[in-house]
Amino acid sequence: MKSMLMSKGAKQVVEVCANIKENESVVIITEPKTMSIAESIASAVTAVGAEPTISIIMPRTSDSSEPPATVAAAMKESDVFISAVFTSITHTYAVKNAVENGSRGIMLTQFEDHMLIDSGVLADFPKAAPTCEAVGRALENAKEIHLTTTHGTDLKMSATGRKSNSMTGMVKSGQFAPVPTIEANVSPLEGSANGKIVANASIPYIGIGILKEQVVCTVEDGMITNIEGGFEAHILADNLASKNDPNVYNIAEIGVGLNPRCKFNGLMLEDEGVFGSVHIGIGSSITLGGTVKAACHYDLIMTETTLVADGVTIIENGNVLL
Repeated sequence: MKSMLMSKGAKQVVEVCANIKENESVVIITEPKTMSIAESIASAVTAVGAEPTISIIMPRTSDSSEPPATVAAAMKESDVFISAVFTSITHTYAVKNAVENGSRGIMLTQFEDHMLIDSGVLADFPKAAPTCEAVGRALENAKEIHLTTTHGTDLKMSATGRKSNSMTGMVKSGQFAPVPTIEANVSPLEGSANGKIVANASIPYIGIGILKEQVVCTVEDGMITNIEGGFEAHILADNLASKNDPNVYNIAEIGVGLNPRCKFNGLMLEDEGVFGSVHIGIGSSITLGGTVKAACHYDLIMTETTLVADGVTIIENGNVLL
């Protein structure tokens, strides 16, 4: 019975988000924990007359770890790749190389069965796209981006010369998109971010999820230099320190959630898409337009945001104005 209910979301992913057509080759990357998602997607791929191949990989040791070379090669040669894994492979050279070769990708990271039944996956993606694209235009090449929140965030950065990413949840050749989040983001210039991040909503990684206490990060010259807070802040600080990689502290992304159907549930791509939320990505930025490859990529999500780019107010106290 559950598989029948999941078919609606799978159909949306395959036909609307990935726009898969007859005779296309589709590589579905999964791990044992998310096999039911992969099977549901494969059924929907078959239904449109395309050919799915499921590649089961060992769970990665950490987010942003590369998939096996054979899987990366298959992604690069596919018409479409769909990543249905729990531990993210989004911010990897495998994804970067695949889209640069013309493939199009959908990332279903941290998916659970219920998300194909009732979640942001069932959003009206075409209707949401114009707002996403407008926010993307405002972020692109912005000389100064200023983010504040009622919880204490006060962060400035520059995206001069940087292209933005309007991730509408629908992809064309040479693009990838996380789903169900609908988001516009940009990777700021390395070294340009300064101020304070106060994550009050979610850090949907390493067992943290929806925050019980605020996590406060000091940012100097594009890098997090201090992390304060309670138990969850210690989890984040200890995890980053364990990577033995200074690049994990890099301010890699500022992203705006724009999916009206997303709700906070502690899972990555649902939380990041909550309408009017803002997330600061840290670590790897190579798939977003930056230059940094780190041992991980995590997102710190906040609400009640105000976001201004070169004098244009994009969000005011959580209300998207564009």
